[in-house]
Amino acid sequence: MAEVKILYWSGTGNTAAMAELVANGVTAGGATPVIIPFEDTTPAALADDTVFALGCPSMGSEQLEESVVDPFVEELETSVTGKKILLFGSYGWGDGEWMRNWAEQMTGAGAEMIEPEGVICNEAPDAEAEEALVEAGKALAAAAG
Repeated sequence: MAEVKILYWSGTGNTAAMAELVANGVTAGGATPVIIPFEDTTPAALADDTVFALGCPSMGSEQLEESVVDPFVEELETSVTGKKILLFGSYGWGDGEWMRNWAEQMTGAGAEMIEPEGVICNEAPDAEAEEALVEAGKALAAAAG
């Protein structure tokens, strides 16, 4: 059974809950999810993975978390060409600009997005976001083969 890593950073628990929903979809899609906080791994640990998910809430003025996630993503950016990635996260204000910027950053580096603009939700995932996250997880599983 293929393994799909789901990395996340969560300040309030909303993005952690989103990671669990992605994992549910990966399982339903026939693969094995592995949920990992960004703090517990390195970009090098994804070197051999062709499919994975990254989750981070909007911080500050709609940006990635600066002390852990942003440096991780900057280093990861050099090795994402041809990889299939799902981006997800929650926000409490704004309109999702941080996610659009992040998706643009990853596609500009050569990654293929599972969802073109990622999956976002305002605060905790509602029914619509839950469904989108599970479906995205299934798509990750399918891409992992």
